[in-house]
Amino acid sequence: MPAAVPLVPFAPRAPFRQFVLKVRGRCNLSCTYCCLYHGRDTGWRDRPARVSEATMARTAQRVAEHARAHGLRELRIDLHGGEPLMSGPGEVLAYTAAIREAVGPDRVVHAAVQTNGTRLTRSALARLTEAGIGVGISLDGGTATLNRHRVDHAGRPSWPAASRAARLLAEHPEAYAGLLCAVDVRADPAEVYRSLLALRPPRLDLLLPHANWSSPPPRPEDAPRSATPYGDWLAAVFDLWWNRDPDERPHPRVRLFTEIVGLLLGVPSATESVGLSPTVAVVVETDGSIAQIDSLKVAYDRATVTGLDVHHHSFDEALAHPGIAARQLGAAALAAVCRGCPVVRVCGGGNYAHRYREGSGFAHPSVYCADLERLIRHIAHALSSALPHDTVRASAAPTAAPAAVNSTRVDVI
Repeated sequence: MPAAVPLVPFAPRAPFRQFVLKVRGRCNLSCTYCCLYHGRDTGWRDRPARVSEATMARTAQRVAEHARAHGLRELRIDLHGGEPLMSGPGEVLAYTAAIREAVGPDRVVHAAVQTNGTRLTRSALARLTEAGIGVGISLDGGTATLNRHRVDHAGRPSWPAASRAARLLAEHPEAYAGLLCAVDVRADPAEVYRSLLALRPPRLDLLLPHANWSSPPPRPEDAPRSATPYGDWLAAVFDLWWNRDPDERPHPRVRLFTEIVGLLLGVPSATESVGLSPTVAVVVETDGSIAQIDSLKVAYDRATVTGLDVHHHSFDEALAHPGIAARQLGAAALAAVCRGCPVVRVCGGGNYAHRYREGSGFAHPSVYCADLERLIRHIAHALSSALPHDTVRASAAPTAAPAAVNSTRVDVI
């Protein structure tokens, strides 16, 4: 049995509502920037290449136990990898069925699989759709050139197969969960957005590359140290999205933008990327180990490890793990400079993993601090121009005093 983990006395705890279930521990692609297989974490080497039926069944029991204990009427499962469709949809279908059977007919289970698209066939999509499982695809854009870093283990491009999958999903909007795209500031933002728009996704996730103060994100070679390349990039895409022609093809819901707009209007966030809402997501690896979110793997080796697993521990025990508890503390977990920042209730300190610095942990502003402030103030300005001034949260209005974090950013680099 794994060694005991010190628990954190902390109440109230928000129950888990999102369960990221690893179906596969390997991937048929070898994307050059992948933090799972080309990053600091090597834990994947010690775990099974696929989840077993026994682990599926035990995980399902634990999810049902957690749902009953906290009176959850709805929950979400995300089937991930590696590549979860490596050998077809069978394991995804089986895992989803096990969860739904365990929680019972009185609870709604929203299910989606996140894939690189290369193994998605028409017959596989039909089976997933029939089971009520949405399909999301990870891409770097909507062209072969933009996806040049997404290659297989022999260096061959994934775009031909991935683009076929995206077109297939566009024909079946009932199954299309959306597209996930990591921001590459070296690519033209308008080109990236418009090329993704052509794939007709209902939703779009634009993610900042997983990075931190010890492993900084890529920057354009000509960018000055004080520049905000990621904030500028996202602001340019926001303008295309916000100022869209209503007669054009419908634009997708861009989660980062809608979350920030909601926060500016006083609505709590539903993601860890921004806002101060507690984490409600947990990962179950292929061996049944209960882990923290994958983005932490960019910090240090085994950063996601909790020492817990579904075979011996409940998800309530995982809630008391120090790493998970820290991500439920809201503003109390932030660096002092963040707590004093005018945009903190919108920024929320950014993604927890992006605050890490080797030797001193996570008590820092996000490595994307200035970029997030740039984007938030840009969106606040757009909202202020469209709505009565007092509708937008005053702390993030563009007329507010410059955030204190600007004056101390050099101190934490």
